[in-house]
Amino acid sequence: MTNGAAGLSDTTRAAFASKGYAVLPGFYDARADIAPIQEGIRQIVSLVCRKYGVDAPTGTPVDAMSIAYPQLIARNRAWGGEIYDAVKQIPAFLRLVTQPVNSEVFRALRPDSLPGIAAGGYGIRIDNPGEEKFRAQWHQEFPSQLRSVDGIVFWTPLLPVTADMGPVQIAEGSHAEGIVPVYEDDAGAGKTGAYALHLDRADERLQRYEIVAPLTTPGDLVLMDFLTLHQSGHNVSRTPRWSIQFRYFNFAEPLGVRIGWKGSFAAGVQFADVLPELVARREDAA
Repeated sequence: MTNGAAGLSDTTRAAFASKGYAVLPGFYDARADIAPIQEGIRQIVSLVCRKYGVDAPTGTPVDAMSIAYPQLIARNRAWGGEIYDAVKQIPAFLRLVTQPVNSEVFRALRPDSLPGIAAGGYGIRIDNPGEEKFRAQWHQEFPSQLRSVDGIVFWTPLLPVTADMGPVQIAEGSHAEGIVPVYEDDAGAGKTGAYALHLDRADERLQRYEIVAPLTTPGDLVLMDFLTLHQSGHNVSRTPRWSIQFRYFNFAEPLGVRIGWKGSFAAGVQFADVLPELVARREDAA
């Protein structure tokens, strides 16, 4: 059962409109909404440990996520991918994604909208310490998700996020720029798909904004406009950063209607095939 968030305050709505993000402390019930997801993760990590003969502590969700999972991937990184794919299928996770209160919040921030859930746009991230290949650098959500320009990212942690774990970094007010062209580059780290997207003239753009990095605990919710510039922080701790992301979008937004609400990378589609005007020339995108 979530807190009654359908009635967001005028202050919260105004802050979201001007800053492109909002933080709602204790939005979800940590015991009723988040704990069942954590327990599902614990059970899956325990199964994988038994499958591969890894003797690691899985008695609690914290042990499973912060001790057993790192021990698994230290033995074989592919085992982590097995867990990454599995945990997004936990029923309690999908119940959170589809809670009616999420649509109510979307409508409160997007009056007269028709909310949809971006297929393939929901999952559980595991940002491992020092792992650059899968870290999301500065980006807007729209090119990697499409569906509709009028979208909102819902982000909530599964473990308390400390400064050294690399909390999500947000450029306040950057959504006002509109859609920023992007180019693809593996950044020397073997990045592919959405991870290989880079903003046109990113450094120049980011200098215009204050960068914030909210510290959150399970139950807190961070909301971000699809056009707000943000990135995953660098995890320099010894603990993976586990978090939930899902995306709602407005079916009624004109560009979304024009492209038929097509998805991007998660839907097996290249954004350049849908909206080629988003592509920046690499030589100009320093």
